Order: sequence, then C-alpha cells, then structure tokens
Amino acid sequence: MLRLYDTRHRQVEEIVPGGRRVLRMYTCGPTVYRYAHVGNMRSYVLADLIRRVTERHGVRVIACRNVTDVGHLVDDAEIDPTGEDKVLAQARQEGRSALEVARFYEDAFNADAAALNLRPPEYTPRATESIELMVELIAKLIERGHAYAVPGGSVYFDAASFPSYGEISGNRLDQLKPGHRIEVEPGKRFHADWALWKAAGGEARPEMTWETPWGRGFPGWHIECSAMSLRFLGDSFDLHTGGIDLRFPHHEDERAQSDAAAGHEVVAHWVHGEHLLFEGRKMAKSTGNVVHVSDVAAAGLDPLAVRLAVMEHRYRQQMNLTWETLRAADRTLRRWRTRVAEWAEAPSRPMAAEYAARFQAALDDDLDTPLALRVLRELERDESQPPGARFETFLHADHILALDLASEIGKLTPAPLPAGASELLEERAKARAAKDWAASDRLRAELAAMGVRVTDTPEGQVATTE
Repeated sequence: MLRLYDTRHRQVEEIVPGGRRVLRMYTCGPTVYRYAHVGNMRSYVLADLIRRVTERHGVRVIACRNVTDVGHLVDDAEIDPTGEDKVLAQARQEGRSALEVARFYEDAFNADAAALNLRPPEYTPRATESIELMVELIAKLIERGHAYAVPGGSVYFDAASFPSYGEISGNRLDQLKPGHRIEVEPGKRFHADWALWKAAGGEARPEMTWETPWGRGFPGWHIECSAMSLRFLGDSFDLHTGGIDLRFPHHEDERAQSDAAAGHEVVAHWVHGEHLLFEGRKMAKSTGNVVHVSDVAAAGLDPLAVRLAVMEHRYRQQMNLTWETLRAADRTLRRWRTRVAEWAEAPSRPMAAEYAARFQAALDDDLDTPLALRVLRELERDESQPPGARFETFLHADHILALDLASEIGKLTPAPLPAGASELLEERAKARAAKDWAASDRLRAELAAMGVRVTDTPEGQVATTE
C-alpha cells in the first residue's frame, strides 16, 4: 500500500491499514481572493496523486476540499491572526461585493484545477455556507471547557486546555511569545489563545458577518476547516493534506479544535508538501515572480507541463521551478504523446510487467515521483520491449500521472510518400477496380520495395511509409 511521511509522527507510514477499502482525505482549499499561482497548485497536485495511487490499490477515496471565502485575515502567520479579511480587502480594491469576488476567483481556481487534471473531490463546502456548522462546533467547545466568550463578543479557544498542542509543528505553548500588538481584546486569558469567532465590533462591515449567541461577527480561519472536515468526513478520518506553510498555526489549531470536540484524535495522518520557489525566489506579488497556470498557457506551453515539472521532485522537497524547467517538461510531454501515438499503431502486447512493477513501487514508497518518471524514460529507450508493451505500460502509468499521454493517438501527420508512389497507388486502385489481382499484387510489391506499406480496408487502400 501507499506509504507517506507523516508530519506529526516524523516518519513514513502506511496510509491505509490492510483490509481497509475506503480512505477519507481532507485538503485545505483555496482562499478565493486572488488567482492561485503554480506554487499553490503544487499542494493540490499532491492530493490528486495520493488519490490516484490509492485508487490503483482498489481503495475508494472520499475527498473533501473546502473553499475559504471568509475569515482568512491578512496576518495569517500569527497564532491569532488580525487585520482585514483578504476577500473583503480585494473586494474593496476591485469595487465589487465580497461574494462576487469570491465566486470569480473560485471559478478561476476550478479552471486551473481542470487544466491540471485534478480530479474533483466529492465535497467542496464553502465557508460562507457552513456558518451554522461552525457555530455548533464553537458551542460544543465552550460546553466542554475548551473555549470561552469575552465581553466584546469574540470567542477564544483555550490553548492550555489541549496539552498535546504542538505535535505537528513542534511549537509548544510555553515557547510561543506574545505578538507585538498594542491592543489585546479584554477578557482574553492567554496570548496564544486564538479566536474561533470574531466580533464585528463597531466597524462598518455589512458583508460577511452573521448573528450568533455571542453577537454579530465572523468565523476565525482555523475553525472553518475543523467544522467542515468533521461534517463531511466524520470524527475519524485517514488523511489531512496541505502545504508546509499551513503546518503552523493553521493545522496545529485545527487539530486542537477537532480533537477537543471529538474527545479523541480525529486525523490519523498529516501530510505536507514543501514550498515551490520560482527562479530561485519565493513567489510573491512584491517580487514580481508570481506565475499562474494561465501564464504557462499564454507562453505557448501545455498547462500539464506544470504537473509534470512538479513531479520531477519529491513532494516534501523544496523545489525551484524555472521557465526552462517548464519548457523542458513541455518537450517531454509532446515527445511522450508522439511516442504513445506511434506505439498505438503496433500490435497489442501485455504491459512490460517489470517496468510497471517498478513504477508502482516507486509511487508506493512515499510518492517517489522522480524515480517513477525515470522508470518510464528507461522504458521509452528500451528497444527490446515491443511497441505494444510500451504503449500499454505508458497508458497504465498515465492513470496516475494524468498527463493525457494518449491525446495524440490518431493525429500523427503521415510522412510524405516517396516520388512515384502516388502514381503506383493510382494504378493499383484501377487494377483492383478491374479485379486484376495479379497486377494489384505486383504493384503492392513495388510499393513495398519503395518503403510504402499498403493496407486494404473497406473504404479503400491506405498507404503509410514504413
């Protein structure tokens, strides 16, 4: 079965125990206030690969990926983030409503996901449509002594009530220092407590606020994923994925909330993908090196070159993507599609079993995609393997790689016929119409000597160069 590196346990572990036939997986989805860049998409390619590899073992995957359209504040690196809601800030900048902005960028994300052949999850709940779930969860946490309301209308998680806080990231509560903020909301007990619900206060904020037993306000970012994962996957599921930047504080806080509500460990395995740099730097608007999937297509490259390029590195290794890397991946894609189309013309053969087994073993071993791709390159060069066997093996691999390797089948441009071949073909067509089979066979032999293979079909003769 598939083995992955568990961030919390600090080791590679089997993800689905023997005998299990269902895997439940949650992936933190996009915050829909801007276009996702290729670094963001690397995390979703990871989740898609996990799903595809798992399904090849006959295990059904039930996936949930949320849409964060409220509650993600600007200062998200802090344990208790502050600042303006990212969606609202973008809405003000664009002169549109927050929901218009959120739906626009949600649609853009879905288009990017489709371009990268990401299989849609079974559940894609939106935060704004899950407020009731969050309110119910917050009330449960208050009832169980893990959260408390303050006079201003906010509700905080009592971090000290969860003794195993820090097991994912290594950040222990006694080591966390207070942030450099001038104002702390009255009633907050401990600097590391974080808001489950934030009071709207006196600010002019007609959008993205809701009435609750504690007053009008909006949810904290972390409570959203707890509420949605518990609702759609249950209080015990197998796998939670996301980018390494979400490990702290988001996933640390999410684990505390979910486990405190359920009374036990909710997520069996936490798996994180590493950062993606572009041209040696972290992608950021300020540095001007943000690259979107649409930018790749605008450069004349297949968007799936992004998918192939990120698979050239192990998911938990930081990688540096460049335009040259993307162009090289695009060239590989086109070459493989051409080879698969050529091999499709050959007689069918069983898969190259040894190569297929090595390919699968590489993926099962903590998603070693670089090794899996090297196996395919080796098979591509192995002329001892019949074309039909290479065809079947590459198509088998593409069920996981999802690179559309069969897309050129039937589209190859035939090589030009040698001089004089067209005249012989015309003469042979007349001989066949006259039922002069001896002349037809003689002309076929002459064409074969020129390197032209003739196949007779119900629609007429078809000539190809050998």
